Amino acid sequence: MSLDADQVVERRRLKRRLTLWRVIGVVAVVAALLAGMGRFDLDSGDHVARILVQGIIIDDQDRDKALAAVAKDDHAKALIVKIDSPGGTYVGGEALFETIRQVADKKPVIALMGTTATSAGYMTALAADHILARSSSLTGSIGVIMQTADVTKLLDKVGIKPISVKSAPLKAQPNPLEEFSPAARKATEDVVADYYDMFLDVVEERRKLPRDTVKALADGRVFSGRQALANGLIDAIGAETEARKWLDETHKIAESLPVQDVEVGDDDEPWRKWVDSKIEKVLFSERLSLDGVISLWQPNLW
Repeated sequence: MSLDADQVVERRRLKRRLTLWRVIGVVAVVAALLAGMGRFDLDSGDHVARILVQGIIIDDQDRDKALAAVAKDDHAKALIVKIDSPGGTYVGGEALFETIRQVADKKPVIALMGTTATSAGYMTALAADHILARSSSLTGSIGVIMQTADVTKLLDKVGIKPISVKSAPLKAQPNPLEEFSPAARKATEDVVADYYDMFLDVVEERRKLPRDTVKALADGRVFSGRQALANGLIDAIGAETEARKWLDETHKIAESLPVQDVEVGDDDEPWRKWVDSKIEKVLFSERLSLDGVISLWQPNLW
């Protein structure tokens, strides 16, 4: 009798253990599915992809990979690029422009300007097939800038004399620790002028404007959305609703098709995105100095 009782107790324990492990297994499977949902969104059916370009634009491999995936995804019928950026490095803007154009080779791309889409932010919009802005959006600021400082007189006052040994006079110029010589200034101005011409080429080609008109608009000024429309820098005033109407009327992509946001980077480490966003401004000045020429509206404010 006692043996039977022991067996019953043991069986009950075994059932409880099995139930526990089954629950753990179900929870693990559900967690894995939830974790993977964001990563595999683009495989869940026909949709319109949407990517957000905000803050300072730099060369970003994760972003480029995400856009390349959109280009290859047959379920992504179009791409909406939402821009809220004052610009960034010229290389960053150029890379983003080229990557979006690769998407545009496969499917329609439309740009939506938010509060600000200036400098490299405007260059990003130029990659789209159609550009929309709010009436009060700020855009334009077409141009580039390279900044430096001459602190040699300040160092003289505190008794410090910088010494450099270099292979040629223009090596490491401009340099805050050396006087900005006429030759160094000329060489730097030539570089800035070349970047500027490249920017003008993009505007002229994408907006189909005469070169003289582009030069007149590309004096560094910003435009409201209404001014940009009047000057041919954008196509229409509107937001996402108008973007969907354009896709429907021009490319027969139904307004009822769902929108799915493009995830950039590793979804397994969301904390890293949060940390990066907090320290972005701290690191930005260093990243700019590495890139050199920038295309940014009001660089001193960022």
